[in-house]
Parts: sequence; structure tokens; C-alpha cells
Amino acid sequence: MQIPIENIYYLLCYAWNKLDERERVNISIDGKTEILDLFAKVLINATKLLLKRGIDKSYVDHTEEIAGVKGKVQISQTLKSNLLFKQRTICAFDDFSSNIISNRILVSTIYRLIRTNGLDKQLKNELVSLQRMLSDIDQIEISSSIFSQIKLNRNNYFYGFVMNVCQIIYESTLPSEEQGKFKFSDFTRDDGKMNQLFEAFIRNFYRIEQQKYKTVKKETIKWQFDKAENESYQYLPQMETDITLENDTEKIIIDAKFYRETMTLNYDKEKIKSANLYQLFSYLLNQQDSNLKTQKATGILLYPTIETDYNLNFKYHEHKIQIRTVNLNSNWRVISARLKEIIEL
Repeated sequence: MQIPIENIYYLLCYAWNKLDERERVNISIDGKTEILDLFAKVLINATKLLLKRGIDKSYVDHTEEIAGVKGKVQISQTLKSNLLFKQRTICAFDDFSSNIISNRILVSTIYRLIRTNGLDKQLKNELVSLQRMLSDIDQIEISSSIFSQIKLNRNNYFYGFVMNVCQIIYESTLPSEEQGKFKFSDFTRDDGKMNQLFEAFIRNFYRIEQQKYKTVKKETIKWQFDKAENESYQYLPQMETDITLENDTEKIIIDAKFYRETMTLNYDKEKIKSANLYQLFSYLLNQQDSNLKTQKATGILLYPTIETDYNLNFKYHEHKIQIRTVNLNSNWRVISARLKEIIEL
């Protein structure tokens, strides 16, 4: 499934809940742009915007051996190191500095991109220039866990978008066989990652773009089995919807599934993927309670497509069950209109 680059960028910005930042980091995308170059363009423009506004600074803690005294003297460490006769001490102090974790991640990501095979030469040159402008900031060893250490507030909220971009670049670049070089792994070819992206995109699109349903969330549903031993219950899998939309009188459960092929073939005939239908059916039955809206809840299986669109309708008792697709190869306005149409029951 080949999704246009511009639409991939839209999906990411919705999934990150960073639409405002997308408008501020305006980039031109042509039909020849590759995913790697897209990330580089976004990071370049975002970094330029940060430099224009002034990069974030904060107090950074240090514990160092210095001449004289600064901050709080670490007496035991100083004595153990036999430094006093040299008129030196080990002190703990803080400096107001730009050498903070978010900027160090940014600089390290720029370095990583520069050394990634296949990057457009002009973009590489722009990144090298930015690296020079940020030369007073140290690099850091990036890991998945380090991004959770970022602290955002009203003054540095834009860094949330920049860190999202840095994280996806980190996750998409791997060490190559050449020492010190990296190779790009196109996440759009990974069905697992694309399924997570598609689900997050749909959930945040409905959270942002519609007003009919006050609640848009993941919902944990309990199995409605008769009383059984507690020991048995621990073996039950957890049921959690991808997206539940709800207001005072209506409820929709959406299961968003990313597949290269929407339908499965059975003796050359297209069929709905049975596991998906069983899962949605289980959600509808087990979420029912005394509230009328749960007894009439609608279930929707939502798939992406770039060719054939499907609008299939079924009914079980009071539950509508629908199979819908959204063409991700369309103009963005068409995609937006289609998603809004799907929940206008």
C-alpha cells in the first residue's frame, strides 16, 4: 500500500496530537520526496523555528573537580581525592544552560540524520549548518526510554513536536555495516507500526474534528461471564477498543485495522476477515448493560485502502455492524470528509 508522503505527515501529526505545530512547521512536499527526506525537512524547519524563538534553557546540575569553590563542596570526595593541598575541590553546582536533555537529543538526532545513507545532499548540508549553530550542546546516547524524561510546560510546549520527530527518526534509523553510519528503515513497510499509527490517527481525528460525541477514548470492556472462580478470571484476555465514541444517547465502537489488503480471498471471493468480525462482535455483546445506548451501540470495522472502497451493512438485534474504508491515496479534504461521513449514522 503506497500512501502519499503528504498524507503520511498528516497521519503522524494527528497521531501525535500536534496539528498546530504542523501548520507552524510548514514544509513543501513534492511527489519525489522520500520518507527519510520528509523527516529531515520537518526537523530542519522545526530547528530553525526553535533557533529563531530562542532554544530552551534550564539549570543543569554538575559535580566537578574545580579550582577553588563553587556551589556546594563535596567534602568526603574532596578529601578522598587528596585535592585540598592543590587548592582544588569537588563541588556540586548548577548552571543556566542550553545543554539540557531535549537540546542534546535534538543535536544527536541531527548528527544521526547526517550520517544516514540515502539522505538528500542539500538537506544534509542544511543539517550540517544547523549542527554548527548548536555546537555548544553535547551529544547524548539516545534510547527509547530517554524521551520520557522530557518535561514540557507552556513555554517549551513546541519541543513536544520536535521530540516526536526525533523519536521516529531514532526508531527508523539503524546502525549500518559501515562504522559510524546509519541506514533508514521505512516504517511504512512495517504493518505493526502502521497499524498503531492508523489507530492513533483515527482516534485523535475524531477527538479533534467532530463535536457530536463528547467522549472519544479507548474503552476497557469486561467479559460478561457468569460468576466463576477468581483463579480462572486471571487467564482471560483484556478487551480494549481502539476507539469508542459516546454521547448521552449514542455509542459507536470502532476497530481500526491496517492491512495491505482489506478483504481476504476465499475461493477467489472476497470475504471480511473473520477474526476482525469476531472481535467487534465480542465488544458489542460484552459492553451491553442496562443503558439503552449500549444495547443499540454501533460497531464499525474501519480499514484503510488506496483502491476499492467498501460500505457494508449488517444488523444483529439492535446493533448496527458496518464495514467501512477510507482511501488514504485521496486528497486530504476527501479523507477528512469520508471519516466524518462514517460516524454520521
